[in-house]
Amino acid sequence: MECFTLIVSGTVQGVGFRAFVQREGQGLGLTGWVRNRPNGTVEILVCGSVARMQALEAAVAIGPRGARVTRVDRRPAQADPVPIDFSVRRDASAHF
Repeated sequence: MECFTLIVSGTVQGVGFRAFVQREGQGLGLTGWVRNRPNGTVEILVCGSVARMQALEAAVAIGPRGARVTRVDRRPAQADPVPIDFSVRRDASAHF
């Protein structure tokens, strides 16, 4: 199983973005988490098949109604342990 991190910039906080990512990730059978970062971006850790993670990345690049995504940065990630579900995290102590 592979994992990567997405950092999403734009108008992505306060518009239901985390719930959108969680629904999309679960619908694609992926695991991971999503959280807001103090700088106004959203961080996503996603694990699963590359094709499904790319599908999530494409959905995230559009975002939910009300969001305005200006940039999505992807990097390989190591998840230890690999998440067993797709959750919304409330903490903002993200490192990228």
